Amino acid sequence: MSEQFLFEIDGFCPICERQVIFRSENEWLRDYFGCNGCGSVPRERALMEVIKIQYPNFAQLSIHESSAVNRAASLKLKQECSKYSTSQYWPNVPLGELHEECGDQCQNLEMLTFEDNSIDLFITQDVMEHVFDPEKAFKEIERVLKPGGAHIFTVPMINKCKQTEVWASFEDGLIVHHGEPEYHGNPIDDKGALVTMHWGYDLVQYISDKAKMPTTMITIDDFSKGIRADFIEVLVSKKL
Repeated sequence: MSEQFLFEIDGFCPICERQVIFRSENEWLRDYFGCNGCGSVPRERALMEVIKIQYPNFAQLSIHESSAVNRAASLKLKQECSKYSTSQYWPNVPLGELHEECGDQCQNLEMLTFEDNSIDLFITQDVMEHVFDPEKAFKEIERVLKPGGAHIFTVPMINKCKQTEVWASFEDGLIVHHGEPEYHGNPIDDKGALVTMHWGYDLVQYISDKAKMPTTMITIDDFSKGIRADFIEVLVSKKL
């Protein structure tokens, strides 16, 4: 093992689908336990593993990913799925239109422009902790999914067994902070994305109640596939 890495193991990457080396220079494996092939981190590998298990025919399905990045699981889906599309949200671009530079659609999760029952799989990776009105967002995702389709996503369940907390809200045109302001990385804004929710495991019941989608939380711990870290649960919400 190189001295610059705390962890280094040989394994099989669910995204590269080949033998690779998983390495981390930091004890915080969620963001640093990388694959030397595709650069993926544990939550991305867990997401892809769940997609392949739940929907082995994913390459033939219509897939939409909100806030995708050009790497790892997002890149694999883009390369292998002919009916894969992506979106970001820009306040200055009309909803449903393409951004002139990057070519992604402009979509707001709280008011999607897609037709009812039009998408097989809706993918989000660490997005749902940045939504001001998650009830609207989950209901919108349910609306656009085809019967039998699913929202497959990751979100840091930092509250675990504690009750979910609203961390920031939008009231009367202003952002109201209910805790110390937090920001995560944002693929289209160097300022980052504001954290609005500290989700707990009660998110499973929240989606089932609000969006009427039975939801399962899947936790994978498989060191041989580089899937080990905190907060790498994958949630699968299926439309009836």
